[in-house]
Amino acid sequence: MSAPPSPQRACAGTCPAMVAAVPLGQGRSSQAALLPNTGEMCTCSMPSCDLERSEVQNLPGLGVSDKGLRTSVNCTGAATLEGFTTASNIQGKVLLLTICAAGIGGTFQFGYNLSIINAPTLHIQDFTNETWWARTGQPLPDHLVLLVWSLIVSLYPLGGLFGALLAGPLAIKLGRKKSLLVNNVFVVAAAILFGFSRRAGSFEMIMLGRLLVGVSAGVSMNVQPMYLGESAPKELRGAVAMTSAIFTALGVVMGQVVGLRELLGGPQAWPLLLASCLVPGLLQLASLPLLPESPRYLLIDCGDTEACLAALQRLRGPADVAGELAELEQERAACRDRRARRPWELFRERALRRQVASLVVLGSAMELCGNDTVYAYASGVFREAGIPEEKVQYAIIGTGSCELLTAFVSCVVIERLGRRVLLMGGYCLMTCWGSVFTVALYLQSSIPWMPYLAMSCIFAFILSFGIGPAGVTGILATELFDQTARPAAYMVSGALMWTMLFLEGLSHFIYVPFLGVCVCGAIYTGFFLPETKGKTFLEISEELHRLNFPRKSPGPTWRDPEVILSTEL
Repeated sequence: MSAPPSPQRACAGTCPAMVAAVPLGQGRSSQAALLPNTGEMCTCSMPSCDLERSEVQNLPGLGVSDKGLRTSVNCTGAATLEGFTTASNIQGKVLLLTICAAGIGGTFQFGYNLSIINAPTLHIQDFTNETWWARTGQPLPDHLVLLVWSLIVSLYPLGGLFGALLAGPLAIKLGRKKSLLVNNVFVVAAAILFGFSRRAGSFEMIMLGRLLVGVSAGVSMNVQPMYLGESAPKELRGAVAMTSAIFTALGVVMGQVVGLRELLGGPQAWPLLLASCLVPGLLQLASLPLLPESPRYLLIDCGDTEACLAALQRLRGPADVAGELAELEQERAACRDRRARRPWELFRERALRRQVASLVVLGSAMELCGNDTVYAYASGVFREAGIPEEKVQYAIIGTGSCELLTAFVSCVVIERLGRRVLLMGGYCLMTCWGSVFTVALYLQSSIPWMPYLAMSCIFAFILSFGIGPAGVTGILATELFDQTARPAAYMVSGALMWTMLFLEGLSHFIYVPFLGVCVCGAIYTGFFLPETKGKTFLEISEELHRLNFPRKSPGPTWRDPEVILSTEL
């Protein structure tokens, strides 16, 4: 049989089929396979054509490393898909491991260190008084003990503010994965200070340690969703980015459990409780180096096509790499010759007006919606409802479990319902339950069953918060901004979040302004926030450009000059 003319090729082996050569990067059929030593595809549709997986050395013109893959064709009469199934399984495992490795040392640390400080409150205050007595021979006045304790608590969000401002430069200079790894330096230093503070007789070491874990939390809260959002396929981007909220809620619950009196919440074990943040940090240091960097960072920021392709193959498997690589190349072309933006530049550029407004409004709404105040009220409400003092700590664990449950649910449904539905639904429900909670707090001393209603409202409010605002707000900076503006956007949102943590107070009518914030958050989401479900970053940028310049025409299209026949040569 004579060889077929170009551009057709025969399948490898003994297959007599004449098949058209399809360049790599175009659409592939279920029977398509790479021909050996070429960049072309065998599209033989014969049922006798068997597709098998094999190692490849190099695919010319694609920049694929020696670890790349190709599919060779062996016409043995039976099609086997074991290789594709294995690749798909490996892909799912690598993506799952990336999520877990980034989360355990990322937002998990934020939730964990936020909650463990509640259990040893009295023990640390006693330690502060004893230390002052040992130094000066007289006790520290109660108001100064409370002042020291307030500093210990407030230094955590202050460190978070510093970390949020540090996250952008770190993500640009070191990359997303290396930033998370370097961030564990703060955790290790803080754990050492916590562990030896009692032996050294220094409450100042606790204060410095809280500042350092705050810096660590500020960095991880910004870099982790950026890393996961850039590493996930667009079909799963929302669900993968929502895992940051899952790990935050998981950290809160684990901190509540570990802080029980039966575990590390006793008067002698509190230094170990504070130093236990070292464990998730070590787990991340052991696992994250084995996983790939963000493909978008490798291609767009570093210009390393080979490393980007290798990372995509590890995260996706070889099946869909070509199409996604083409998408990344388009995004790279759109960002070409543009440097990384600075935070203040986001506010001056008209093309980013809607994105920045969405970030500020919805970020402020999440922090000022009153969820943190609900946690502060929980203990008192549970006591008013008749729960014994020794059982209150277990009821508080239930509040954290509610947020964890809804974070899981939102992760599952976000790609079906979209971002806007979850945000609007969450804020509307929070408005409803917050209103009832305000009435219940005001009447709980006069109506016997009102404390039970207030307790129910606490769980309902936390469930509503976890449905949308807790997780969706954190991924807005990933999806609404392009590669050059994304780090600066996270710096703005992070600085806003940690600053808002200072604006908390206690009163029966504290929820009146919070309810207004929830209503504003729902209204803004409904009227101004575009839906990003299932869209590429480039499509999102184009839609936002149309919204930011509604009266501007897309620009003139070039037409060839009309040929006048009388003057045509």
